[in-house]
Amino acid sequence: MAFVAVFVAGATPIPLYDTYRTENGVTNVDLSLVAVCYFVCAIFGLLVLGRLSNHLGRKPVSMAAVAIAILGCLVYLVVDEVAPLLVGRGLQGLAAGVASSAIAAFVVDTGPAKHRWLVTSITSAGATVGLAIGAFGAGALVDFAPLPRLLSYLAATVLLGIAFVLLATSTETVLRRPGVFASVRPRLGLPVTARPFVPAAFSVFIATWAYGGYFQAFGPSVAADYLHSSSALVAAAIFASWMAPGVFGGPIADRMRPATALRISMIVVLIAAAGLVGAIFAGSAVLFVSFGVLGGLGMGIGTAGAMRSLLPAAAPSERAGLLSLIYAASYLGGAIPALIAGQLSQVIDLFTITAGYAAIAVAAFVIVMTTARNPPEVR
Repeated sequence: MAFVAVFVAGATPIPLYDTYRTENGVTNVDLSLVAVCYFVCAIFGLLVLGRLSNHLGRKPVSMAAVAIAILGCLVYLVVDEVAPLLVGRGLQGLAAGVASSAIAAFVVDTGPAKHRWLVTSITSAGATVGLAIGAFGAGALVDFAPLPRLLSYLAATVLLGIAFVLLATSTETVLRRPGVFASVRPRLGLPVTARPFVPAAFSVFIATWAYGGYFQAFGPSVAADYLHSSSALVAAAIFASWMAPGVFGGPIADRMRPATALRISMIVVLIAAAGLVGAIFAGSAVLFVSFGVLGGLGMGIGTAGAMRSLLPAAAPSERAGLLSLIYAASYLGGAIPALIAGQLSQVIDLFTITAGYAAIAVAAFVIVMTTARNPPEVR
């Protein structure tokens, strides 16, 4: 619950982006920088703070991640220009980065042996499902409830408060040990036995999270400018269309060998990428959401397959470091294209930007098709 709640809170401002554009003068360039700020702070949380839970324990570091997310929600309450939005997104990104290592490792530590797919589903899709829930919930509150600029943030704060209390009553899984200061030195945790699976797995992470950055930075603007809708719920549906279906990826990928899951996922993502370009050209919100759902399903299958390729190679002491590296690569995949696209949005339209993202999907498709392989223990 805590892992998902951090990402629920992280998505709450997205349905309000068009409101901030029209009422507070926030531009598409600003929104791309907001997305980049989120991803960069998440990467900092992963690479610098990602191994703290190995020394301080999963429980206190997980609680700290939730507390940072609460602080981010409180900053959102005073957004009247881009600066508070940047600060709030930075705090939420930092919370997401710490959660992606400490809370995700907590999930792996406590996962039931009889249902291994559950751990894979949470670690691979918990973030995207949380983002989808947060976007939909916030969109509904913005459109249909009072205090549209405040209520969604207050609701997220309450949810995080409950998660904080539940974490406080949970059972620690890691004994404290020395080396806290050494642990904050950035160090990528990639077991040698996992290296053959990196090109295909990381291509999936980077390409699919690039689209996550696209939907976060430009989804509301696409809805308003090309799909002719100013509804916060429609903006939320567009963002969630890529995020929500990922939860089904774990059970589907569990029925396949990892390499097969990776290849199928990129076929699906490539079709979705082409469909998104066509949907904008046609000005159809239904098509855009439909292809977003298809792409999100491909993302879920691919990330679950990639996790099944990489995680078996990690010892318990290597899990937090490996998860940090995986999420860092994913967040970089979201941040760098969003930064470039945000600057280009001053001279080219969002249709062309969407076509550029399709080129990323093509490159990832080629890499996965030529390098995907199965771990020897997976039959």
